[in-house]
Amino acid sequence: MNDYHLDFCASDEWADALKQWIVPSALAGVDLGDDVLEVGPGPGRTTDLLREMAPRLTAVEVDASLAGALTTRMAGSNVEVVHADATDMPFDDGRFSAAVSFIMLHHVPTADEQDALFAEVARVLRPGAVFAGVDSLDTPEFRDMHVDDVCNPIPIDGFESRLRAAGFSEATATQNEFVMEFRARR
Repeated sequence: MNDYHLDFCASDEWADALKQWIVPSALAGVDLGDDVLEVGPGPGRTTDLLREMAPRLTAVEVDASLAGALTTRMAGSNVEVVHADATDMPFDDGRFSAAVSFIMLHHVPTADEQDALFAEVARVLRPGAVFAGVDSLDTPEFRDMHVDDVCNPIPIDGFESRLRAAGFSEATATQNEFVMEFRARR
């Protein structure tokens, strides 16, 4: 993640947007259950909100520096931070009651790696559990924020099919002028 993007994702402005709009919209009506997986927390502004919504939260972060900082910040809480690649997670099959991902899937470099991530999330979810989240739409402003950064936006067309191919029985994706929201059931 480039410095500008990282600073924005750690900002109070971003935390406010997550709290007021992004997380409530994405999780409206979703039962997270007792053991939630967060894929790609980055600096953890979503983690701050999610830890209040579930008894146990596991955050998987591929970036060692971000994982280390989040581990320190979440010490003594109900959050376990795991430094791992979400395409190959160190968890048992069917462990989690829900999984979430907020504005990070576009950081997965290729469509094949994104699909591997979806399949891995399906593997670690309990039958009937939900994978819910949000990702940005491919706009010029979005691209400007990702100069010298991995940026592989997911087109909404075909996204539901990709989730079903990864092992989800149901999948929906909708978009507004800013983001795509998705839900998939294991």
